[in-house]
Amino acid sequence: MHTHTIASTHAYSTIQEMVAAAKEKNLYAIAITDHGRNMPGAPGAYYFESLSLIPKVYDGVRVLKGIEANILDFEGNIDCEEPLANQLEWIVASMHGNIIKGTSSIEKCTNAYLQLAKNKNVNVIGHSGTADYKYDYEKVIPEFSKNGVLIEINNSTFNFKKDSMNNCVEIIKVCKKHKARIVVNTDAHFSTYVGNVEPTLKVLKELDFPKELIVNASIESLQSYLKEKSIEF
Repeated sequence: MHTHTIASTHAYSTIQEMVAAAKEKNLYAIAITDHGRNMPGAPGAYYFESLSLIPKVYDGVRVLKGIEANILDFEGNIDCEEPLANQLEWIVASMHGNIIKGTSSIEKCTNAYLQLAKNKNVNVIGHSGTADYKYDYEKVIPEFSKNGVLIEINNSTFNFKKDSMNNCVEIIKVCKKHKARIVVNTDAHFSTYVGNVEPTLKVLKELDFPKELIVNASIESLQSYLKEKSIEF
């Protein structure tokens, strides 16, 4: 539910290759979420506006047309506004160090996420365990939960971003405490990573995290969320 293609220029597989990988893994769906325009090398607006050309279901896989929008500031603004937001099916919003300006603090990041919790277009908060952008989990996560925004547990953290692991574990514990729903994502930038989330599942099992709070743990739970958000499935 968070993947990148060659349209992001720092990823290395086509949409067809990503879908084929999802098919090989017997996945029900894949979200194509290339980076929003403020990321260096990101595709232009016309790319996102034209995603509707891709079949809703391709080779048996539901292909959600989406974006990883950049959080632009500590007020929670993102680079995916209406009408583009209304043309997409799946919006992940993430903080990236080369985008958001100014010195971060827990207070600033908390404010940004509290504002984002009110954004009806956002489905997922991406890799919020990033070490440089820690926030008040106890204050923010219940607001995400109340507004139907999913908290991503990003598998690339456990593969490539070891400095964020402790934050992710803390986030998982707070989500469990408040019964907040999560989504387990690969953030795949190459097709072989699609569907490979074993390190994250290991941590979730160790923490006895409830399966019913993992939106993409089953076809039924994902479809239930899509229905909740009026997204076709």
